[in-house]
Amino acid sequence: MQHKKKSICESIHFKTIFNEFFSVIKNYLYYKGCDSNQAEDIAQEAFVTLWNNCGKVKYDQAQYYLKRIANNNFLNVLKHEKVVLNYNKQKVSDLDHKSPEFLLEEKEFMKRLQDAIADLSDKEREVFLLNRIDKKTYKEIAAFLGISVKAVEKRMHNALKKLKDKVGKL
Repeated sequence: MQHKKKSICESIHFKTIFNEFFSVIKNYLYYKGCDSNQAEDIAQEAFVTLWNNCGKVKYDQAQYYLKRIANNNFLNVLKHEKVVLNYNKQKVSDLDHKSPEFLLEEKEFMKRLQDAIADLSDKEREVFLLNRIDKKTYKEIAAFLGISVKAVEKRMHNALKKLKDKVGKL
């Protein structure tokens, strides 16, 4: 029993876990609302926490442990991230080669799209982005989130319907 708990502490097993799950955890955080750098930082922090607690985590539970730690870290910095995102939204584009009309239309579309994605429930947004951005199958998403394929299908259906209603009216 003791060797199962310690096996994750061996550098070869930890390296395997890192290589297998780092991009998954980073993308998960990105889809929840982090920018790319923030997602990478939080993912790295999750792996540091895993390493510091490797004796307590079984090898086959590492992905779920990492996801939980990453999500908790994400929630801890969410307020700060919202301030940064709001500041970035207010920046004015300095590109001279685009017409003011084009810039306005582009800004309005992007705002509608971001708002529509932001208005999705957390569960719908996760499923939508994991499928459409990360190209995960419903089965892979179900395994990653620990839910049934039917639940993934329902969340995706609801997400697509909401997005079509809000963004589809262009």
